[in-house]
Amino acid sequence: MFLSEPVLTKRIPTWPWADPTERTLISGGQYTKTGGYEALRAALAMDPADVVQVVKDSQLRGRGGAGFPCGMKWGFLPEVDGGRRYLAINCDEAEPGTFKDRLLVDYDPHQVLEGIAIACWACKLDTAFFFIRGEYRHQAKVMEQAIQEAYEMGIFGPKGLMGGATDFAVECHLHRGAGAYICGEETGLLEAIEGKRGWPRLKPPFPAIKGLFGRPTIVNNVETLAAIPHIIERGAAWWTGIGCESTIGQPPSYGTKLIGVSGHVNRPGVFEVGLGARIDQLIERDDYCQGMKGGRAYKACIPGGVSMGILDQSEYAAELDFDIGRKYGIMGLGTACPTMFDEGTDMVMVARNIARFFMNESCGQCTPCREGSQWVYKLLVKLEQGHAKAHDLDLLTEVAGSMGTMPGTTICGLADGTNWAVSTIVKKFRSEFEARIRPSTAVGATT
Repeated sequence: MFLSEPVLTKRIPTWPWADPTERTLISGGQYTKTGGYEALRAALAMDPADVVQVVKDSQLRGRGGAGFPCGMKWGFLPEVDGGRRYLAINCDEAEPGTFKDRLLVDYDPHQVLEGIAIACWACKLDTAFFFIRGEYRHQAKVMEQAIQEAYEMGIFGPKGLMGGATDFAVECHLHRGAGAYICGEETGLLEAIEGKRGWPRLKPPFPAIKGLFGRPTIVNNVETLAAIPHIIERGAAWWTGIGCESTIGQPPSYGTKLIGVSGHVNRPGVFEVGLGARIDQLIERDDYCQGMKGGRAYKACIPGGVSMGILDQSEYAAELDFDIGRKYGIMGLGTACPTMFDEGTDMVMVARNIARFFMNESCGQCTPCREGSQWVYKLLVKLEQGHAKAHDLDLLTEVAGSMGTMPGTTICGLADGTNWAVSTIVKKFRSEFEARIRPSTAVGATT
């Protein structure tokens, strides 16, 4: 589905509506003049439970990777008991090939802050921590300035939300990470905010019950929160009019989505579409990506960050919705940021490079991930260099397939990223791997 007008990018010039070279940072004053914080004003006139219900009715699913229903997550919080309650905003965005949240922080940070304020009001969360990845140095400065502006405007602070429109006060703090991919996992993020090593926690208990400093905590993605003001302003029915229903009996894929396209395309960048838009149309349309680079043929696509797995030549027309995992044999939609590969791409090299990333980013807490990711990488190096034997390819898929939360061997899903990325590439491009096996040890050869 392609939109007739921008939603999340209405203040950020973006193809096909405007030229991205005209982008400028939207200040707090500019944001207010263009209708900003009116959704917060409307939310504060509602009972918090009614705000939660609107988000539930919209069926907004998390835009950080897992696609969990936002309103349902908010509904897990226990009753207010007078103690501190937290909102943790995930702007780690360390998934390779993903840069959609960066667009919002770079140019329209107050859109995110308005979503934060509404979420805090709806869920009665008095403290928000905006966790941003260590590599986002410029973005951290931009967000810090925007938070300061929000305090000066009375959005946050001890007087109450929106300068005392309500007695409920919210404090908002920026927390910079140290550059660890694992802190994108929600409980690893919580550990990092607490000043500890970013090691994911066992669940249950889930963060909504026992999160930051042992208190109820909601963890939401940047893009998810940016959608909240629009849903409050226009209503749940408007949001469900964008996107698509499930074709396989799963929850629907409603709403608009930021798509960060990179790789072998003529016009990479962040585009806003409705969920359900087809990859081939997004790439080939002149008002979006303008085709594969240099006129070369499409070969493969990682549709949602490298951990999700890969689509081959026959899956170019895949729909970017939450059904994509079950329909095309990958882990899921993820961040919905396609990395495109043309006909000249060496898929063995791609798999090896992805495995190297996950090997380096493993926190080391779980043995199957810590050791298995190293085995996978070493086997792929062997294959790439042409030193592998026939059984090494089967060993590769066996080791990869035994890693992750889905086989039940690790605490978090980082190992699943290694598994799904490598396993799907080997499955869908097996002939390229078999071609690297030493001829003297190929299947059927005499040794």
